[in-house]
Amino acid sequence: MNDEFKGKSGKVKVMYVRSDDESPKRGHNPRTGKGGSRQDNDRRPARFTESKPRGGRDRDDDFAGGSPWRTVSRAPVGSDENKPDHGGISGKSFIDPAQIRRQRMEETRVYGENACQALFQSRPECIVRAWFIQSVTPRFREALKWMAANRKAYHVVEEDELEKASGTEHHGGVCFLIKKRMGMPVTDWLARAEQKDCVLALEDIGNPHNLGGMMRSCAHFGIKGLLVDDAGQLESGAAVRTAEGGAEHVQAIGGETFAGALDEFRKAGYTIVTTSSHKGTPLAQAELPAKMVLVLGQERDGLSESIWHQGDMNVSIGGTGNVESLNVSVATGILLAEWWRQNA
Repeated sequence: MNDEFKGKSGKVKVMYVRSDDESPKRGHNPRTGKGGSRQDNDRRPARFTESKPRGGRDRDDDFAGGSPWRTVSRAPVGSDENKPDHGGISGKSFIDPAQIRRQRMEETRVYGENACQALFQSRPECIVRAWFIQSVTPRFREALKWMAANRKAYHVVEEDELEKASGTEHHGGVCFLIKKRMGMPVTDWLARAEQKDCVLALEDIGNPHNLGGMMRSCAHFGIKGLLVDDAGQLESGAAVRTAEGGAEHVQAIGGETFAGALDEFRKAGYTIVTTSSHKGTPLAQAELPAKMVLVLGQERDGLSESIWHQGDMNVSIGGTGNVESLNVSVATGILLAEWWRQNA
C-alpha cells in the first residue's frame, strides 16, 4: 500500500508503511484500516502512541504484536490510589505534605542587616535561601560569594518583594531563610558549664521584641545560656533583628519542664534567683552569686507562685513607684549589669 502526493517541484513523493511481514502481498494499512487478510483485519480501536526512546529494542520487535505503532502500557485503574494527579505533567515527583509541614517548622526567616551579618559570620551553614535589595549587596559581598560557591539560592529583589519574603516592612534590606537551632538539654549545658556562669530563665515570655532586647543584653554582659520553654522563640525574625547580632552569642536551653530544669540547675550548685517588682532584697543590697540562674516572668503577672517559691534568693529593683514595673527587657539589663559588676 502506498500514498502519493506531489511536492512543489512537481515530483511524485512516495511514502511506504511497512507491513507485518516481508512478503510482496498487500499488507494492512494502519492509517486507513484497509488491506490485509479478513481474519487478521479485526479493526481494533485506535490507541494513543508514544515514540520509542533511543537505545531500545530492535525496530522489528515493535511489529511483533501485529501493529506498526508502539503502544504504551498503563497500570490498571486504582493501582496507585495514593499517587497524586499532576495534571498530565510528566516528571513531577511526589512530595509528602507532612514532610513540607515538618520542614517549615524547622525553618524560620530572619532579617535586619546587623542580625544577618552576625548570623552569616557565626553559622552560614544554616542559611537555606536569601533575599537582598540592590543597595545592601556591596556590604554582603562575602555572603554572596559564599552562597554562590555553596549553591545556596539568593535573589536581588525590589522593596515590595522583600516585604513579602520577610513578612515585614522592617526588613533592613535583607532576609535569610534559615534552619532553626535546637535547644540544648540541661544536662549538656551543665557538663560544659564554667566556674562563673549566669543563666537567664524566662517563664512565659513570648514577646519577640522583649526577647530580642534580652538577648542583646545577654551578649553585652557575657550571659551565654537562656532557659526557655520553646527554643524557636529565640529564632523569630523580630527577636533576632531586635537583638542586633546578640542572638548569635546565646544558646537556648530546654528541659522536660521549666520547674524541673530549675531543679536540675540547683542540684548542680546553681543559686536560683527570682525577681519581683515589690518584694525581695533590693538589688543594691543583694550579693549575687557567681553561679546562678536568674528567673524572670511576664511584666503583667510576674512569676507564677510555684516558680517564685523555688527561688533560693529573691531580689527587686527599687524605684519611685510611679509605674507598676519596668519593662522586662529593661529590668533584665539592670540585673545582668549588677551581676557583671560583682562577678566579672
